[in-house]
Amino acid sequence: MTRHAPPAVRPVVTGVGVLSAAGDGPAALTEAVVHGKAAFAAVTRFDVSARRTVRAALLPEPRPLADAVLAAVGQACRRADLAPGAPDAGPPVLLALHSDLRTRETVAAVAAGTAAAWGAPGVTRAYTGACVAAASAVADAAALVAAGRHPRVLVAAGHLVEPGVFAAFDAGRALARDGELRPFSAGRSGTLLGDAAAAVLVEAEPEAERRGAPVLARLAGWGRAGDAHHVCRPEPEGDGVARAVGAALERAGITPDEVGYVNANGTGSTLSDHAEAKALHRVFGAHTAHLPVSSSKAVHGHALEASALLELVVTIEALAEGLLPVNAGWLGPDPEIGLDLVLDGPRAARPRYALTLNSAFGGANTALLVAAR
Repeated sequence: MTRHAPPAVRPVVTGVGVLSAAGDGPAALTEAVVHGKAAFAAVTRFDVSARRTVRAALLPEPRPLADAVLAAVGQACRRADLAPGAPDAGPPVLLALHSDLRTRETVAAVAAGTAAAWGAPGVTRAYTGACVAAASAVADAAALVAAGRHPRVLVAAGHLVEPGVFAAFDAGRALARDGELRPFSAGRSGTLLGDAAAAVLVEAEPEAERRGAPVLARLAGWGRAGDAHHVCRPEPEGDGVARAVGAALERAGITPDEVGYVNANGTGSTLSDHAEAKALHRVFGAHTAHLPVSSSKAVHGHALEASALLELVVTIEALAEGLLPVNAGWLGPDPEIGLDLVLDGPRAARPRYALTLNSAFGGANTALLVAAR
């Protein structure tokens, strides 16, 4: 008997919503990532004159974080054909945010907004676990739905680039010195931060069928693993990433060679990219040579706690479009990577399964396995 058996009730995604530096809505984001149109520009929201790096991917129209999250929630619920305030439309809300002095205020505002507009009972849980926060929320939502605890769960996340975090990343020399995020590329020099608000509605497949909701994709598997190697450096061999991916595949009941695309964590950090590449080689073996990989962070930036949800939307939309996103910012091969990167334009493909991966400080790693509708 496997440790991670396929769920008896299959969780599906019936609605997605997103605000990013590419614009409002999944279509704008998909257009940008598929064609590698990076959204980085000089930061004018606050003073960066003393910083080594001065670029980030910012929302075209600034707004309070709670407002941005509620806008993404509205997109997701409307796409899922939920009627505003309908008696059966009140899903619990799992919310991923950066932990700061305004977290409680933001949670309260999102809870009030989702209750008023969609009949939600409030924010059930707030996730502040760094760059895997939103993926952890999605995994919990899928587990709740699969176990029959709720017919649907709303997952939302938000992050806005602000002076404190920007300064910390810059001081730690984590930001790309040349102002470009270049995942897995020779000459990469770090990551770049990005704004994002995103939401997905996770629903039991029978419930979605009952109400005639559009099924955008299925959450076939999910996995989480910690390596506890270092407070901010990844475990060099990618052990935690590999175990998270293995758990996701086992839960879905599929073999590695059935996966047809990976939206990688790909932060543009030398150590992180090397560790992730090793993890992929470890899990996929010979199949790695034929497994398309890219990191959409090269376009929309690293949105920290919101990254995983943003990238899940990217992955779902890429499967629907039949076009795999470009690994933008490419300068040339790094001999230690050895991945089949999507370069020189989008790649036409319709894989049955795709992975989206995320890793965080403290050695936390997540894998979400998406099945095309």
